[in-house]
Amino acid sequence: MGRRKKMVEQVTELMNDPKMIRNIGIVAHIDHGKTTLSDNLLAGAGMISKELAGRQLFMDSDEEEQARGITIDASNVSMVHEYEGLSYLINLIDTPGHVDFGGDVTRAMRAVDGAVVVIDAVEGTMPQTETVLRQALKEHVKPVLFINKVDRLINELQVDAQEMQIRLGKLIDHVNKLIKGMNEERYKAGWRVDAANGTVAFGSALYNWAISVPMMKKTGVTFGEVYNYCREGDMKSLAEKCPLHEAVNDMVIKYLPSPIEAQSDRVSVIWHGDKTSEIAKSMAEADDEGHLAFMVTDISMDPHAGEVATGRLFSGALTRGMEVYVSGASKKNRIQQVGIFMGPERIEVERIPAGNIAAVTGIKDAMVGSTVTTLDGMAPFESIKHGSEPVVTVAVEAKHMKDLPKLVEVLRQVAKEDPTLCITLDEETGEHLMAGMGELHLEVIAHRIQRDKGVEITTTPPLVVYRETIRGKAGPVEGKSPNRHNRFYVEVQPLEQSVRDLIRNGEISMRMPEIERREKLMEAGLDKDEAKGIVDIFESNIYIDMTKGIQHLNETMELILEGFEEVMKAGPLSREPCMGVKVKLMDAKLHEDAVHRGPAQVIPASRQGIQAAMLMADDTLLEPYQKVFIQVPQDQMGGATKEIQGRRGIIINMTAEGDMTIIESKAPVSELFGFAGDIRSATEGRAMWSTEFAGFDTLPTNMTSEVVCSIRERKGLKKELPQASDFLSM
Repeated sequence: MGRRKKMVEQVTELMNDPKMIRNIGIVAHIDHGKTTLSDNLLAGAGMISKELAGRQLFMDSDEEEQARGITIDASNVSMVHEYEGLSYLINLIDTPGHVDFGGDVTRAMRAVDGAVVVIDAVEGTMPQTETVLRQALKEHVKPVLFINKVDRLINELQVDAQEMQIRLGKLIDHVNKLIKGMNEERYKAGWRVDAANGTVAFGSALYNWAISVPMMKKTGVTFGEVYNYCREGDMKSLAEKCPLHEAVNDMVIKYLPSPIEAQSDRVSVIWHGDKTSEIAKSMAEADDEGHLAFMVTDISMDPHAGEVATGRLFSGALTRGMEVYVSGASKKNRIQQVGIFMGPERIEVERIPAGNIAAVTGIKDAMVGSTVTTLDGMAPFESIKHGSEPVVTVAVEAKHMKDLPKLVEVLRQVAKEDPTLCITLDEETGEHLMAGMGELHLEVIAHRIQRDKGVEITTTPPLVVYRETIRGKAGPVEGKSPNRHNRFYVEVQPLEQSVRDLIRNGEISMRMPEIERREKLMEAGLDKDEAKGIVDIFESNIYIDMTKGIQHLNETMELILEGFEEVMKAGPLSREPCMGVKVKLMDAKLHEDAVHRGPAQVIPASRQGIQAAMLMADDTLLEPYQKVFIQVPQDQMGGATKEIQGRRGIIINMTAEGDMTIIESKAPVSELFGFAGDIRSATEGRAMWSTEFAGFDTLPTNMTSEVVCSIRERKGLKKELPQASDFLSM
């Protein structure tokens, strides 16, 4: 106990000096060894026993994570490491690698300043490695590289010392190529990883050893000796001479930025408020005397304390009893406890200054992505953009009627904890629909509802979430209000791909200064009047006001946009969400008297005009695709390709590596249910595979009407395909 108390004292002392803090995330593809690596770092810091490290999976505290052997939630821990005679505080987040939990990685990237990218020496960079690296660079999080499982190269692939150096060199080059392609400006600013510089370490998380160029100088162990130890299988001596935690933590402290260095650069990327204001200065300097600016990146439930909001503190200091504003909430919230995480344990402290990752209770109105501040009217942080979208839905029902009120509460909580989950109530059928990233994601959430929240539920088989879009132009179409006193004339057309990309990458939003937004849109090829007239961006759809000098339009605009957003959430064809639609308001006639242009008049008029116009503009469905990467022995290749092609899949690329073939393909999500079992039987269980979200593609024309009818039937709508005239009041 005394030792733990001493550690807590050390941590609380160090967190007051931002120069001595490093906030880092560990990111990688599934099964490349992130959690095993985290275990070793903790063992090095004396938080768990060295013998158990790598097997205890301390960071996977959830019983389901241990049973499945994968990380599901990002978990946080603070530890102390000595480097060149000084003590440093490392706040570490271990993130999941499975594509279904990619949202956790994105959120963790907002809280940290540096990332340790882990790669399996044999498998190299995998699709998910690229995805997480892209997220890190987008958030201006600096990467260093750890190449894990180096012992596999020597013992399984039997490569000699020279071949091993060539292979490792190739891996490093590939990572640099990715960094350069994703963010050239950062790459030029010195964000490449380089073994000679010390930003790359090699080792084995399972056997507790690691080596890097600075570590070789420090210990006198050469590359040749490392190779010989592995050949002889003497991992123990190697781990004693070159302990993993020392090599990795030294690299983190020396090459990854402290909050003070990082925030001056990162704040401009994640916050679009006034750059000259006091709060901007306070965040750039990580000033603990300034106003509070805290960004919530994770919400978890504690059975005793209720909701715990974890996040990054950019400015000010958190103390118990503080009253704070939460973006999007009307009343103030009072902070009850402030603390830090040591793995599954939360340790309460009196005060947490800027530059740290903190855990807070009492902010009931906070959601993931909320900005918590003491400054009334502070511009909120940019919302967190997830790389993939919910594409699979299940309907959830309570097994026993008496649990219904509890189920509603539990679903609200689950949606708060995991913003990549989309929960809606189907008004027609009364079912709760839960949309997630994939089958595994929904399976884990459903299991949690039953286990942690104690509500027995039944779920339907998974269904695919389609998107609606238009292929042509239409309009102007007139939308009339029920009292006929208000009329809106709208045109619709597909939104340019370049503008969609800007929205998806978070480069434009309604929060940023108008001039900056206008310039970006014009660069992307939007006409000047259109770029100037944008009044709403909803997901990947935009609403543009092209009218001039219409009286009362400003005060009515909010209601007009409500009508627009209703259609974008549920399109006219099959009530699925819309994407890539550009709506232009060309003209409007409004009643002079405000009483006659209330919500009941304006919203339906705005909505029906857009619905009719979309049907005239060749409304169609897009279906979600996933990229499927399969590694399979050559003699089983036929079975694997047949499996993909039988599911309307396309083979994009095939490469041979030794006796293995790597197939890169893409297939519609609707065809991939049950894929796991089928590919095992088609390849005698010898295929390794992984998937990644690959965007949306048009549904083949011969299938459209059948799919639309089945969706409409499922949603309790008329089975016939809708016509534009259905939406226009005569």
